[in-house]
Amino acid sequence: WYVKHVQDFSRHFSGRRLGELDRAEIESWLSAAVNMADAPGWKVRQQMDAVRLALIEVAGNPAAMDIDWPYWLDAGQSREFPNDSAAVSPPVLMNSRWQTSLSAAGQECLERMVRLIRIHHYSIRTEQAYRDWTARFLSFTGIEPQALDSTHVEAFLSHLAVDRGVSVSTQKQALNALVFFFRRVLERPIELKRFSTARRTRKLPVVLSREEVRRLLDVMTGVHALLARLMYGSGMRLMEAVRLRVQDLDFDRSMIVVRDGKGNKDRVVPLPNVCREPLQAHLAERRRRFEADQAAGPVHVFLPNALARKYPAASCQWEWQYVFASARFSHDPRTGQRRRHHLHETGLQKAIQRAGREAGITKRVNSHALRHSFATHLLEAGYDIRTVQELLGHADVSTTMIYTHVLNRPGMPPVVSPADFS
Repeated sequence: WYVKHVQDFSRHFSGRRLGELDRAEIESWLSAAVNMADAPGWKVRQQMDAVRLALIEVAGNPAAMDIDWPYWLDAGQSREFPNDSAAVSPPVLMNSRWQTSLSAAGQECLERMVRLIRIHHYSIRTEQAYRDWTARFLSFTGIEPQALDSTHVEAFLSHLAVDRGVSVSTQKQALNALVFFFRRVLERPIELKRFSTARRTRKLPVVLSREEVRRLLDVMTGVHALLARLMYGSGMRLMEAVRLRVQDLDFDRSMIVVRDGKGNKDRVVPLPNVCREPLQAHLAERRRRFEADQAAGPVHVFLPNALARKYPAASCQWEWQYVFASARFSHDPRTGQRRRHHLHETGLQKAIQRAGREAGITKRVNSHALRHSFATHLLEAGYDIRTVQELLGHADVSTTMIYTHVLNRPGMPPVVSPADFS
């Protein structure tokens, strides 16, 4: 069917090579496809996906790479334009504070980079990080993009390490963004010879005692209290907790399936018994809100690109909904569609920090401290480090080993300070 769709598309531009078509011609065909009355939405989306693959992956059409394909695929599926505007791709949303100082060529390259990131199905957070680092780099150099080379990248990375004092991970993230920019947008290799690297530091995690965890959770209320208790009881990361979907909870087996965790890996973590009843009550209320949303009109939820194409009706089904949904509707920054997204993570972060102050805890309390405490308390209880590694989702046991530095090792007598020797 994909071959047939591409053949039909080629006949529409009879006598023209696919690599020669410009953006206006392609978007004209896409607009006509959306308005085709006698074809179901799934078929229109299939046609568009076939044309996208042919133009980008086979013909290497440069104009096709500048088209916002997720926007058109969603429009083809729903048979309407997400932002209720004319049949043209929406502008790429860029809110970088460094964007205003860029030249027209720099802004054009930045927009092209964002579209390429979306074509390759990178996450929205990767898109935001890469976009901002590239904008900072272009603003730092003040040079037209086509005149940039490896020496400018080395100077920028050295500036981050020496003048800004960034961490190793921050400098690596900037490097990854610029490598993508040079290879995909400027289409030339980048060879770095020498630049100042950020100094690697070794920091111990902040771990709360069991009494401190109890005091922290006792002063929290509402959905944030449930989320914090769930994070401590399962060891989930902040975004893994707020992105939980209904189908990820298994009450019969007392477990939670964490989907697309760090490194795009799935894993299983325990569902705390103390969270069972509050979570079921929360889901009952969440179900009532979901049914009210659907009664007022179809309300979709975000699905990863591949799932959205394979199961077009899944975004309106209960099992795919977020467990901790936002109280307000929001617009998808990529497609403009109105959706009920998950709870914003900053609200939970602030609630945990505020609870730490109210509980009188003098340590630096944040959401990740609950995950650190989960791992440390398991090791103190005698669980082996490989089990804790699997529960945390660490790729290497050496990452988990850091928790052995903040506790007296299980099975061994506690270390007594020499000042306490009698």
